[in-house]
Amino acid sequence: MPKPEVDPTVSLQLSVDRSSPVPLYFQLSQQLEAAIEHGILTPGSLLGNEIELAGRLGLSRPTVRQAIQSLVDKGLLVRRRGVGTQVVHSQVKRPLELSSLYDDLEAAGQRPATQVLTNTFAPASAEVAAALGVSEGSQVHRVERLRLAHGEPMAYLCNFLPTGLLDLESSQLEATGLYRLMRAAGITLHSARQTIGARAATAVEGDRLGEPEGAPLLTMQRTTFDDTGRAVEYGTHTYRASRYSFEFQLLVRS
Repeated sequence: MPKPEVDPTVSLQLSVDRSSPVPLYFQLSQQLEAAIEHGILTPGSLLGNEIELAGRLGLSRPTVRQAIQSLVDKGLLVRRRGVGTQVVHSQVKRPLELSSLYDDLEAAGQRPATQVLTNTFAPASAEVAAALGVSEGSQVHRVERLRLAHGEPMAYLCNFLPTGLLDLESSQLEATGLYRLMRAAGITLHSARQTIGARAATAVEGDRLGEPEGAPLLTMQRTTFDDTGRAVEYGTHTYRASRYSFEFQLLVRS
């Protein structure tokens, strides 16, 4: 007879400060979120009964339910009928610096994987030609990939490179990140110009990324330059807002 699954929150040092102006549900949700982010509550873990958790902390059941719902809304927990409340993978927070999504996923403790959708040559559109500094209609290398973490779609990546820059085999693109391959080929990545936006997913994009049509997506367009000032890559990417965010560090001018 299988042993009942142990509630992983039992081992957590959860507490609330009733004298604090911070709402009790928020205090609890912050502690649970930190445990997920640091891998203490691992993906797939089942949270125990809300009544038991409320009794252990001396909280009301609505307070515990509100804390859990706030994490469901963030995409960190999911309620499954007949299963319970389950931990999903923590949101990837990407710093705004010249790094690849593959490296950022690895640094976040995720397990990156890649599906190569297109690896071919195509005529440059006006947008791509302007970004790469080539003639409109000239041939450029086009690579489309779906990036996954723990087998779950995270982002759709479409990259354009000048022809002759480097050879890109699909097997290489599935094994590692594009920037690693460029550096291995002796290309020194120096700087980038980047634009970030957001919009609703189309039906095709939703199906590709495992989101419903109309779900929020983050977008990024980036032109990357080498140490000679040459444009070596132009990318247009879409990310699941439920699983991904960009982090900014702002400096105050004195």
